[in-house]
Amino acid sequence: MITATDVALSYGKRVIFQDVNIKFTPGNCYGLIGANGAGKTTFLKILAGDFEPDRGTVSMGSRERLAVLKQDQFAFDEVTVMDTVIMGHKRMYEVLLAREALYAKSDFSEEDGILSGELEAEFDELNGYEAEAEAAVLLSGLGITEDLIHKKMKELEGGEKVRVLLAQALFGTPDILLLDEPTNNLDIQSIVWLENFLSRFQNTVIIVSHDRHFLNQVCTHMADIDFGQIRIYVGNYDFWYQASQLVLQQKQNENKKTGAKAKELKEFIQRFSSNASKAKQATSRKKLLDKLTLEEMPTSSRKYPFISFKAGRPCGDIILEIKDLAKELDGVTLFQDLNLTVNKGDKIAFVGSNSMAKTTLFQILTGEIEPDRGSFRWGVTMTYSYFSKENSAYFANDVTLVEWLGQYTPITEGESFARGFLGKMLFSGEEALKKTGVLSGGERVRCLLAKMMLSDANALVLDEPTNHLDLESITALNNGLIAFPEVILFASHDHEFVSTIANRIVELLPGGIIDRMMPFDAYLEDEDVARLRAEFS
Repeated sequence: MITATDVALSYGKRVIFQDVNIKFTPGNCYGLIGANGAGKTTFLKILAGDFEPDRGTVSMGSRERLAVLKQDQFAFDEVTVMDTVIMGHKRMYEVLLAREALYAKSDFSEEDGILSGELEAEFDELNGYEAEAEAAVLLSGLGITEDLIHKKMKELEGGEKVRVLLAQALFGTPDILLLDEPTNNLDIQSIVWLENFLSRFQNTVIIVSHDRHFLNQVCTHMADIDFGQIRIYVGNYDFWYQASQLVLQQKQNENKKTGAKAKELKEFIQRFSSNASKAKQATSRKKLLDKLTLEEMPTSSRKYPFISFKAGRPCGDIILEIKDLAKELDGVTLFQDLNLTVNKGDKIAFVGSNSMAKTTLFQILTGEIEPDRGSFRWGVTMTYSYFSKENSAYFANDVTLVEWLGQYTPITEGESFARGFLGKMLFSGEEALKKTGVLSGGERVRCLLAKMMLSDANALVLDEPTNHLDLESITALNNGLIAFPEVILFASHDHEFVSTIANRIVELLPGGIIDRMMPFDAYLEDEDVARLRAEFS
């Protein structure tokens, strides 16, 4: 159990949260949610003891162990993968090193013998003899192959390092587990494994995640940061959303009724206050009016951008034809003999564990790179707009947002049009004059989505568009793509995003592709798909 008492934090005049009193109990998994900048990651750091609040305290049981998903991918570069995971249990690792140092001594004294007995007893109590086996199970479940286990961390790719650090946090059954965006860089199979692991976990878990499906699968409670407070809701993300919307609607309805009643009383008073026969009633109503109060509606930190894609013209009969496409990178086959015909109304989710294969395919289809062999052609009626996962090139020039978006606005429109459009994407007032060089990852994504909306394209190509977005922006983008009537080709690790948008699933594998016209959840459970995946891997 971990408890925050009277915790408060402000940056200047901006209150992040105040007088937070909250208890996280064993056996429950809490999803910590809130808009970007609401203080989710900061609150996790306060709970972990890595950040001091302005006031208040955090406490937990004296013998309880807390584990945190580390964010520094380079902190363990000189350590092996196996040791990195075991280091997640600090005391166990200290005992392990002490044992190794003791047994490496050439002159083993009587005192050393006594110490070795104490170390062995503690090591056994900490389940140290099962440490490597447990670490191997965690690594395997997160997609780290056996050949990587004894390599140094610096030899791994960035995505692999993140998985090892997640295994480190999970290792040794901590009493309190703090996870900040644990599904980042995980493929669908690894996310499912993590969902199952956390569903069985008996201790306290607190998670920050933008993956709505993941929160729905693992969370028993939601801890919502908004209005400068943290409020606990029992249930998963969907239940929180329904409950919070209901509370807001009830307050709005109450205010509406109160406002209508106040208007009625005011009208009566104005009409009859000078009428002697009605004066007593008017006075009575004046007293009632004085008692009526409209509940002040606090300003939420949540903001939903307006995202709506319009096609300049409908798609013709020929959308996109891909024939015998192949590409290798550094000697590794990304895909080969790729044949695919895209049809009207297709919303295709490209899935698979190799994100580079999907990114490379999109780069080929949008003309950024050439295939090794094969060909493709877009139909004559087709115009596409591409959202690239790596987007820094779009912001190379340090200009204002108004100037940046002006490059993509219709020639007949001026600055006021660009400002209005930026306002829809939550860049209002002075925000529209921000320089592109200081934009956050989420702000860049919103800019690129605005560019796509202005393109009037009838084919949208999106590579991991939900990266860096908060839940509100993901929801707005999700709804915008559901409503788009033409063709979408996209890749995403967000289960909810894929399952609600895609009507066709294409999985890229080294030995071939799996192409199915079916909902995503049905695809994941299809036995024939599982057989083909094993055959093509």
